[in-house]
Amino acid sequence: MTTNTPRTVLISGANKGLGLEATRRLIADGHTVYAGMRDLATGDAARGLGAHAVQLDVTDDTSVAAAIAQLPALDVLINNAGITGSAQTLDDLTPEKNDEVFATNVTGVIRVSQAALPLLRESQNPVIVNVASGLGFPRFLLDDSRIESHVMTVPYVAAKAAVIALTVQYAKNLPGMRVNAVDPGYTATDLNGHSGPQTVTEGTDAMVAMANIAADGPTGQFFDRDGRIAY
Repeated sequence: MTTNTPRTVLISGANKGLGLEATRRLIADGHTVYAGMRDLATGDAARGLGAHAVQLDVTDDTSVAAAIAQLPALDVLINNAGITGSAQTLDDLTPEKNDEVFATNVTGVIRVSQAALPLLRESQNPVIVNVASGLGFPRFLLDDSRIESHVMTVPYVAAKAAVIALTVQYAKNLPGMRVNAVDPGYTATDLNGHSGPQTVTEGTDAMVAMANIAADGPTGQFFDRDGRIAY
């Protein structure tokens, strides 16, 4: 299911948090990592790990095209960039606040994936990993015993549900690629004010496992650090 073959990897949102930790781990595995970030001034940590920092704003066509143009090849794309947005309750939810979250968390995944497809199609073992969340999984949202069911915010949850659906549809349309979604779990990052109980290493277990997947591995599936999450 996994391979040790060195790969060229592009990770969006790789200047901190889960993206930075995935960068560290994949470089340690022997891969060449291009660490995408909106502001190259925030890239010292990624560069210090040995990554190639590239300016990548997933909401901007020109930025995405320029980032992809810098890559000599691409075997693994990790769509990690995401925002929580400013609407936390229905009382402060507006269409504009919803659109802001979807622009990064959903349309950004599409924009980068579409731009990367020509390079991925040249790879012997092309892989796309979409960072979703258990917050986008209806079964978890309806289970009172799970922490996800107690989160009331709408845009982020809806966007992560869309990422899971996107993953399934991309996998069906790209049978020669391995396309999977991952749930990092409740991990201590800037995204949640470092309130999560998991470390970033634990939060990247599924991401790294799917990045290292072999050509005969699963596709169109949803994983966390414990394995596949049944739909």
